[in-house]
Amino acid sequence: MQIQENISLKPYNTFNIDAKAKYFSSFATVDELIELLSNSRLPTPDSRLILGGGSNILFTKDFDGLVLKNELKGIEIMKEDDKFYYVKAAAGEVWHEFVLHCIDHNYAGVENLSLIPGSVGASPIQNIGAYGVEIKDVLESVEAYHINDKTIQTFSLDECAFGYRESVFKNKYKGQFVVLNVTYKLRKLSQLNTSYGAINEELEKMHAKDLSIKNISQAIINIRSSKLPDPKVVGNAGSFFKNPVVSKFRWHVIWEQNKNISAYQIDDMNYKIAAAWLIEQCGWKGYRKNDAGCNPLQALVLVNYGNATGKEIYDLSEEIIISVKNKFSIELEREVNIV
Repeated sequence: MQIQENISLKPYNTFNIDAKAKYFSSFATVDELIELLSNSRLPTPDSRLILGGGSNILFTKDFDGLVLKNELKGIEIMKEDDKFYYVKAAAGEVWHEFVLHCIDHNYAGVENLSLIPGSVGASPIQNIGAYGVEIKDVLESVEAYHINDKTIQTFSLDECAFGYRESVFKNKYKGQFVVLNVTYKLRKLSQLNTSYGAINEELEKMHAKDLSIKNISQAIINIRSSKLPDPKVVGNAGSFFKNPVVSKFRWHVIWEQNKNISAYQIDDMNYKIAAAWLIEQCGWKGYRKNDAGCNPLQALVLVNYGNATGKEIYDLSEEIIISVKNKFSIELEREVNIV
């Protein structure tokens, strides 16, 4: 365990932003984490940043503090019953590799979350979701270290207070906990979800002979690969904005003028509108200024074509927010964490 100084964070964020950390280290055990956090010569708690896969963060400047890379590893079955496996995964595990592990062992429930970048530890913080499934649908508990109290606490599903890309770790307890591991409640007999997006269409293209979690996973991998740029090639953090929820009245006003609106009804009073559709209607899809741009295949994804700064990406996102608000009276919310 070594603390380095003035380290580039470019290898540690999928936007490939070349910001620097004043101090940088990693931890592979809880004891190492505790030792790093208690180092008296290092910054105060509010100048520490715990980094997982770096797939949901935009560095707009150098970080004048301590960045700790979570490298906790391990996957194990904690228990099982007639219907479920209770699988615990360490926070530093790569999320997609964990999904593939579950598929290989026939643990059902996370196949629709294939190819989402990032780490296991980020999954409950963000309540990650895709193709009709969110982490709240499969989560059993979260074990996390309280930085100030120096205790390990366990959070149940209800205590995580999940919302749309939200959790207690992003709101009430933001910056107070380090996720150590997550236990998922995964089915022995799968309940396959193919109703969202183009999954069935892709399964037909694949000539899939049977409906299985493996085939659904591969279909989603194919769909995501066709729409989303590979961060190893073009820097990005996936979906940059949340899909806004609007009142039925507001949706109807927009629908009256835009019959092709991409939206669906959540309940009797609210609709969720595709942020990508809003952005595209404002003319941003495929836009590029220097090396900062809006992906030509999926307008929800902002990209770094090479040497864009985090501030340039942020400024572009601000222009998009303003234009969508001016056109539709809807204010987009960033899904990516800004540092």
